[in-house]
Amino acid sequence: MNRYKSLQQFLNPHFSDEEYQLAAITGDASFRRYFRLNRGQDSYIVMDSDPTKLDNTPYIELNKVFSEHGFKLPKILHADEKQGFFLLSDLGNIHLADMLEDKERTSHYKHLIKLSAQWAKMPPVAHMKDFDREFLELELGIFLQWLVEGFLGLTVTPAIDALWKRSAELLIENVLAQPSVTVHRDFHSRNIMRSNQQWAIIDYQDAVQGPVCYDLVSLLRDCYFKLPHDELEYLLEHAYKEFKEQGLISANVSFAQFKQWFDLTGIQRHLKAAGIFCRLNLRDGKLGYMENVLPTLRYIADVAQEHKALQPLGLWIANTIIPATRVAIKEKLGN
Repeated sequence: MNRYKSLQQFLNPHFSDEEYQLAAITGDASFRRYFRLNRGQDSYIVMDSDPTKLDNTPYIELNKVFSEHGFKLPKILHADEKQGFFLLSDLGNIHLADMLEDKERTSHYKHLIKLSAQWAKMPPVAHMKDFDREFLELELGIFLQWLVEGFLGLTVTPAIDALWKRSAELLIENVLAQPSVTVHRDFHSRNIMRSNQQWAIIDYQDAVQGPVCYDLVSLLRDCYFKLPHDELEYLLEHAYKEFKEQGLISANVSFAQFKQWFDLTGIQRHLKAAGIFCRLNLRDGKLGYMENVLPTLRYIADVAQEHKALQPLGLWIANTIIPATRVAIKEKLGN
């Protein structure tokens, strides 16, 4: 029996009194599929998360934990864990990504910075991995494997290998130097929703214990939207004050130190993200994310130039990787 038919069999007992309509909606970057179910005036979200491809335990357990701490998440109304089918509450269809031209945008970001600080203060629980050295090395390796060698077909020469190892070590040390907090890992405009006048969070299942600046980078240096420089600087200063007030960073951490944490955490995150966008294309056949590769690489090149020790990495990205990526996208994808 195919999964769609099994999914219908999961749903039918809960909606036997009235016919419903099921329509596919845009999924995320994982193997999950989503549908909106309409029945009369009511609507729900249906998630198909095949347990042979994904471990659904963190999704279920972290949903309980974050909800109990007052965060607005999709409610799990019914679940068949064995088959990986979930009936969820519908948070609507307005994401932060849909509100980025709003005149209240800066105010939205300030509220979300406070929300991210509250999220960060969540005590660690089971299913949250540690953002340790091994984890970081694995994430950074995604860039070389899937973008440099996989998508571009480039050979990593001894000189580039040495450059990469020096740069990776700086990025790893930067992450490990920061206070460790609860991190969403994808706290960006497509995973933050506005539902009934409240901010709601989705895609929370990969939460970890990691660097205090990580979710702030996801929010302010979003791979899908670039804030104007002055607005970003203002919001970063606001976040610095908010994080101090919330006790996430100590009083002796200067703004310069905080900004360095933020910048270098961003480079680490964007290297991983650029690699993942290529992996989604090469491994999973998802082409839509490729339009975000070049903007993400430009983040890396631009920010690296502001930090002397990472300028060689920035030059390699700017002079070799970006031009090669531009050509490869045009040749392979016709864009």
